[in-house]
Amino acid sequence: MSKGSKILKLIISILICQGAGAIGSLFTSPAISTWYATIQKPSFNPPNWIFAPVWILLFLLMGISLYLIWNKGFKYKGTKIAIFIFFVQLILNILWSILFFGLQSPLFAFIEIIILWFAILLTIISFYKVSKIAVYLLLPYIIWVSFALVLNFSILIIN
Repeated sequence: MSKGSKILKLIISILICQGAGAIGSLFTSPAISTWYATIQKPSFNPPNWIFAPVWILLFLLMGISLYLIWNKGFKYKGTKIAIFIFFVQLILNILWSILFFGLQSPLFAFIEIIILWFAILLTIISFYKVSKIAVYLLLPYIIWVSFALVLNFSILIIN
């Protein structure tokens, strides 16, 4: 495989993940200054400005991780399944934004984020069989989603 095609795969992988973030932000951004500003939040809720840079970084790491798996090729054992699971969790990631911010439903979002967390874990397990580096790049993601799960639960309880 040429260097040019590897770079193209990397760019596509990152754009796919950043695109998921952009889709999620279509539901998130309008709700930040309206609905989200009116609900009660726990004392450990980060300031609003922190979420965008964190997610941009996480989607970048996810894109690089996806690239490392995709770059192994579809003949490599486990690659197809790993990529399929990755896309399932990516769709679930978007769905959380739709449920929490778009539908303004912390309850449905909480149920969904539990499913998302397990999908990320399955992604990590499937990526481990293909690339250890790809797994390390996903660890900040599952840590952040673990925090988001606790935050989502707290918002659900106090509202």
